[in-house]
Amino acid sequence: MSAASSEPQIVEFVRAARADKAPFEIVSGGTRRGVGRPLDLPPLDVSGLSGIVKYEPEELILSAAPATPLAEIDAVLAAKGQRLGFDPADWSRLLGSNGVATLAGAVSCDASGSGKLRHGGARDSLLGFRAVNGLGEAFRAGGKVVKNVTGFDLPKLVCGAHGTLAVLTELTFRVYPKPAHHMTLCLADVTPEAGFAALRKIALSALEPAGLAYLPAAMMAGVGQGAALIKLEGARAPLEEKIALAHGLLGGDITRIAEDPFAAIGCGEIFADAGGDIWRVFVAPSDAPRVARELDARHWLGDWAGGVIWLAAKPDDASRVRAAAAKAGGQAMLLRAAPESRARHGLFAAQPPALAALSRSVKAAFDPLGLFNPGRL
Repeated sequence: MSAASSEPQIVEFVRAARADKAPFEIVSGGTRRGVGRPLDLPPLDVSGLSGIVKYEPEELILSAAPATPLAEIDAVLAAKGQRLGFDPADWSRLLGSNGVATLAGAVSCDASGSGKLRHGGARDSLLGFRAVNGLGEAFRAGGKVVKNVTGFDLPKLVCGAHGTLAVLTELTFRVYPKPAHHMTLCLADVTPEAGFAALRKIALSALEPAGLAYLPAAMMAGVGQGAALIKLEGARAPLEEKIALAHGLLGGDITRIAEDPFAAIGCGEIFADAGGDIWRVFVAPSDAPRVARELDARHWLGDWAGGVIWLAAKPDDASRVRAAAAKAGGQAMLLRAAPESRARHGLFAAQPPALAALSRSVKAAFDPLGLFNPGRL
């Protein structure tokens, strides 16, 4: 395994790979290597590019090397009462992987947790980055200030690219205040239709929820048909006002629960011991009840007010899951499966011809020889 611990070393490695026309796999913490098609390629270990480069709490800006552990980022931000807005999800428990979940891994996989509802996904927080392209050139995109509007919005492209566009060497994020208190409310014994309708009502209100999920009976004990869960945050007095407003919107049947299930929901840990393949199906929240019924899975839940449906399915259900997502105008992501299934079905369904052509053009602009993680998507 080759290793690089600086941007100049990555430039040198990529130029050598380009000369030899030798593609490679980019590896950092290694916890997400089981996502997407398996790669049988020599790896470039960039775990040496770790550490916080610059942190300005007053400006709400943090820059860090790509292999910086998420736990380190969280600890540094928490000490100043701040956090990453996209609530990066660590899939290690779900995937059964070893290693350390890193910042670049979360960005490259667009692994946004339940808190995405309030501050958006990774692409909404990433202000800028440094990277090395497939020509062996170091480049910078975006900026290091919140009000940056210059140039093409390239930071959005690398979020969810799964390392296929460039080797990241530095990432700059906007960070957010971390509320002092939070509370999870539960509307129990509701059908998916009624539960998702309640969640959409909260999402459209002024409550700024930090989590909205529906769990059927098989996923949460003692809730009858199922439960709509609502996470609210804030200082103590404003939080109580939010809770009172939620009661006014949904009636007096909602109760407070002591535990916070959203961490396990957002990172998929709630499915860690479930058998079968694990999928994330992205649809419009209004379509979530119908899609959930069509998927007809025993173990499933809806996060982001129904914007993403997690489910466990049999390996031979891939076509049916993808068809249900396509019918709703959405997309199904095969997050966890055996290597054979991942090789056969890929991370996502094939794109329509026009979109596929656009994707190829973008890939060619960044990595014309296809050196970076070829085939992963």
